[in-house]
Amino acid sequence: MPQAVRRTFVIGTVPVALAVLLGAAAPPTAGSSGVGDPYFPLAGNGGYHVGHYDLTLRYDPGSRHLDGKAVLYARATQHLSRFNLDLKGLKVTSLTVGRDKAGFSRAGQELTVTPRKALHQGQWFRVTVAYNGKAGPVTDPDGSLDGWIPTDDGAFVAGEPQGAMTWFPANNHPKDKASYDFTITVPDGRTAVANGVFLGKRSAHGQTTFRWRQSEPMAAYLATATVGKFKVEQFTTRSGIQVYNAVDPREAAAAAPVLKKLPSVLEWESRLFGPYPFKAAGSIVDRAPNVGYALETQTRPVYDRAPDLSTLVHESAHQWFGDSVTPTSWKDIWLNEGFATYTEWLYDEQHGGDSAQKTFDKLYARPASDGLREFPPGDPGSGANIFGTPVYARGAMALHQLRKAVGDRVFFRILRAWATEHRDGHGTTAQLVRLAERESGKDLDGLFQTWVYQQGKPAAP
Repeated sequence: MPQAVRRTFVIGTVPVALAVLLGAAAPPTAGSSGVGDPYFPLAGNGGYHVGHYDLTLRYDPGSRHLDGKAVLYARATQHLSRFNLDLKGLKVTSLTVGRDKAGFSRAGQELTVTPRKALHQGQWFRVTVAYNGKAGPVTDPDGSLDGWIPTDDGAFVAGEPQGAMTWFPANNHPKDKASYDFTITVPDGRTAVANGVFLGKRSAHGQTTFRWRQSEPMAAYLATATVGKFKVEQFTTRSGIQVYNAVDPREAAAAAPVLKKLPSVLEWESRLFGPYPFKAAGSIVDRAPNVGYALETQTRPVYDRAPDLSTLVHESAHQWFGDSVTPTSWKDIWLNEGFATYTEWLYDEQHGGDSAQKTFDKLYARPASDGLREFPPGDPGSGANIFGTPVYARGAMALHQLRKAVGDRVFFRILRAWATEHRDGHGTTAQLVRLAERESGKDLDGLFQTWVYQQGKPAAP
């Protein structure tokens, strides 16, 4: 395919006189080293918002060496003397803010940047970071691997909740969403798959460079740059969505019947939740036996093996719930997982399987001592619990109780309104409660308190 033309990201400017006025109110101060997330206090950074990432990567699967250049276009939200980025385990070789070299230091996951001149509140600025090293994952509080996870033919790249910082410097919290460009070079015979629309590839000197663009806002944890020996399929759905599937040949036979259903699954979910929120879709089916999970990487979920249909339905639902509408805190992770799990129940109900009520009843029948009751879905208590059973199953049970309380017509209107009104943005449990009360005309605080926040087994519904 022909080489794609790189998009130019236009940075707004602040007139000098206005900048002086903006900065006159207070002396410059340092941006915080985290956004105050209750479970990941160092995640993200204060004092600025990233509007766009331009990532240029070169990866050698044999040596596991990663060379990277990240250009971040950001806007200061306070008068900044310095600011932090999240980056772990890679060596920074140069760093500039605008055209000037900037000072920097490292401490754990924090890359502290001191620009030559203070940044005024409201000012757009460009940060360029060159870095390299042997890329690898982090271990999450629940013991799972996250980030740049090497495989026998490349890398499985899945960033939830912390892993983005293992392969690019980021404002690594769901509160900060941006658009992305990816330029990824790998040895001939490997394919590099990222988010969004595929812009093309070119080969030279034994290397192939792949170009991708994610134009809709995306949280850093949803970015991917998965590398491997993949069988690639491309097509456009009847509704105009560009689909790109990349499948490890060892998983192709098992994956084919499920991936064939992707267009119909997206059409069915679009009827329930509103139009599909992105220009592109697809799947990355890798063979990554040490991973143990799939992830809803934006536009193109990544699977550690051939998925079953329920998993495909679940990760596809996340494109609305989690990717387009992203939580503002990891404490609200049930807004991702409860919605995606309930979508599985709805799919079964409408495709000849168990009704959602029957699925609910089976779960409710479990004893009070079951792990389902270990903690409430709306308050998991720690980062180690955010992917625990209550977040998924009891989160779905809460939505089923909402459905029973307001009736099907209003319930599905609530789902659609949630996905539509918060598209490309964020949501909180409190906002969902307000929306549900607005659409139903009912006081639902008690229902959410019982099913989302109450410890133990609720009384019989």
